[in-house]
Amino acid sequence: MGAKNHRRSARAGRPPMSSPGRPSVGRREHRQRFWVAIAQGLSSEDAGRAAGVSPVVGCRWFREGGGMPSFRLAPLAGRYLSFAEREEVAILHAQRLGVRAIARRLQRSASTISRELRRNAATRSGGLEYRATVAQWHADRRARRPKVAKLTANDELRRYVQERLAGTLTSDDGTRVPGPEVRWKSRRQGPRKDRRWATSWSPEQIANRLQVDFPADASMRLSHEAIYQALYVPSRGALRREFTSYLRTGRTLRVPRARTRVHGKKFVSPESKLNQRPSEVTDRKVPGHWEGDLILGLGSSAIGTLVERTTRFTLLLHLPRMDNHGQPRVKNGPALAGHGADAVRSAIASSLTPLPKPMRRTLTWDQGAEMAQHARLRADTGLSIYFCDPRSPWQRGTNENTNGLLRQYFPKGTDLSRYSREQLATVAAALNNRPRRTLGWKTPSEALNTHLCSLKLGGVATTA
Repeated sequence: MGAKNHRRSARAGRPPMSSPGRPSVGRREHRQRFWVAIAQGLSSEDAGRAAGVSPVVGCRWFREGGGMPSFRLAPLAGRYLSFAEREEVAILHAQRLGVRAIARRLQRSASTISRELRRNAATRSGGLEYRATVAQWHADRRARRPKVAKLTANDELRRYVQERLAGTLTSDDGTRVPGPEVRWKSRRQGPRKDRRWATSWSPEQIANRLQVDFPADASMRLSHEAIYQALYVPSRGALRREFTSYLRTGRTLRVPRARTRVHGKKFVSPESKLNQRPSEVTDRKVPGHWEGDLILGLGSSAIGTLVERTTRFTLLLHLPRMDNHGQPRVKNGPALAGHGADAVRSAIASSLTPLPKPMRRTLTWDQGAEMAQHARLRADTGLSIYFCDPRSPWQRGTNENTNGLLRQYFPKGTDLSRYSREQLATVAAALNNRPRRTLGWKTPSEALNTHLCSLKLGGVATTA
């Protein structure tokens, strides 16, 4: 006979097991709160904070889940012990209360408490120490019931889905047409990059076509949601995540519906939205109200444009690339292309500060990231800054019209970084000395000078 095992953990009532590793970050209720926040449209970082974990953990949970909450995160039934009850059990057990006394305190069955202390105890030290966090970890791990995906178990169904989702294109004579060669990068391809060619049926088309092609075979049935889960949830293991590149959106992570309805940048406060702009801006009778934007060129080059609404006077902002452009960008460092928030703020301030204060009333811009430092710009120039609604360029129509005129000198697809500050000033002078119908065939320079003279006669000094 072998030696008798005196370890209390050997008599814990559960078979020996290898170490399952350390407990995961966050408990079940943390993940539940996280996915509830995601469903409300919050970002992964904000949802992590709302759930009580770090933003990094929130991003990891969203990526591991493919943007989809697990069905295992449904609320537990009342017959299961909660984490709060396990904490109470741990406290009472440390006070050396008996099983029946603990059960009376929690209004639970004594057998439930006895089983809890035996099955979910921490046995690494050889004893039967009970800690609530370890007990909750054991309970969550034991409650997992991974269900085999239908696409994993049915080979014929999986081949059918793969052929219609990621099948190759063929010509009329059956010759294979591969299309462009695109390497899988585990992330969404940009809208202006090549996409893989495939048959690319949508999951909804595949799910409904199954009923047409196999009307009498009940095993060849699948919902479109099951296909999406097989694509986006890596743990399902039915379809490779690489197949997401054949979807029309090309998304590698599923985007919650509520998040798609959240538009606009975080730096846009309610008081800086367009509906809060003074009514005097609309009638164009008072000068000093500006509209601005960037025109982009080849290699992420850019030129900033500022247009005064009343006189149509135009200023061009020189935004040269930084010296380290083309090198790997430092994390949280400046935008090396030259049109980051700091560069744009500095260019606007240097262009408008020489004007008298009455000519610096408001500035209207779109919700581009280049205006993230608008609060500092307001302090530097005295401008009240307002932002248009997302995807609403007509709300700064004067600037859009001017950008169209500037494309005569700076066509799309050309490198805008090769132009010097003096060259931009020359082009701006050309526009400002063209007569305009809306100004009674005066030029923008003449209209601006008229306003500046009136300000000077009224006792306002000008440096323009």
